[in-house]
Amino acid sequence: MIPTPIRQVLSTIQKHQVQALLMGGQACVFYGAAQFSKDIDFVLLDDADNYQRLHAALAELQAERIAVPRFDSDLLARGHAVHFRCSAAGVEGLRVDVMTRLRDLADFATLWSRRTTLDDADGTTYEIMSVADLVQAKKTQREKDWPMITALVENHYHSLHDQPSLERIEFWLKEMRVPERLTELCRRFPVEATTLQARRPLLRIAQAGNLDELRAALDAEVRAEQAKDRAYWEPLRKELEQFRFAERTQR
Repeated sequence: MIPTPIRQVLSTIQKHQVQALLMGGQACVFYGAAQFSKDIDFVLLDDADNYQRLHAALAELQAERIAVPRFDSDLLARGHAVHFRCSAAGVEGLRVDVMTRLRDLADFATLWSRRTTLDDADGTTYEIMSVADLVQAKKTQREKDWPMITALVENHYHSLHDQPSLERIEFWLKEMRVPERLTELCRRFPVEATTLQARRPLLRIAQAGNLDELRAALDAEVRAEQAKDRAYWEPLRKELEQFRFAERTQR
């Protein structure tokens, strides 16, 4: 069950026809990988008209910017997120974070073409980042995101294991993080697993069935992704420090 305040924000975004995809913890809830979060994260179409619609939705939610950076299309295009806090009745205290660019993810048009669309009983339509793209977006330096990736992929496999397609098989083999399940997948889809070894070398270990070595390789895979994420955010973090200093000195 999606909490009423979350529904209110999503329905307001829909009402104003903002082209945006829900991502982050709230998207995980829709996919059954529950994650408690008071933040609502969106990736947006980078377009002046779309920004106007977004600002109209934020005004209805009485959402004010709460941190650096300022809302600026150039900053969003560089990978920054802009953060707002809602104060309208029913959504008091909810934070809305918006981005237009995500590390190692496709452009918005591609993300939009792969989206999941869900319709609520009250007629509200939810546009959600696809599970595969959400998994990629969750590959961050934060430890708490990795159990969510495990849950997202496991839930996807549990729901669709009896309906394998090449796209699904490749997703499971590239993203599964449970050692026992990954070895099972390699036995079930040996040709696909061999083909994907160049893209995910630890599939060789999974095919050999060495669970201890596979666990170590999965952990190393996490550490490598976390290092990539830290390197990506380091120049952006430095910019944020500059923005904070500038705002303090202007007061």
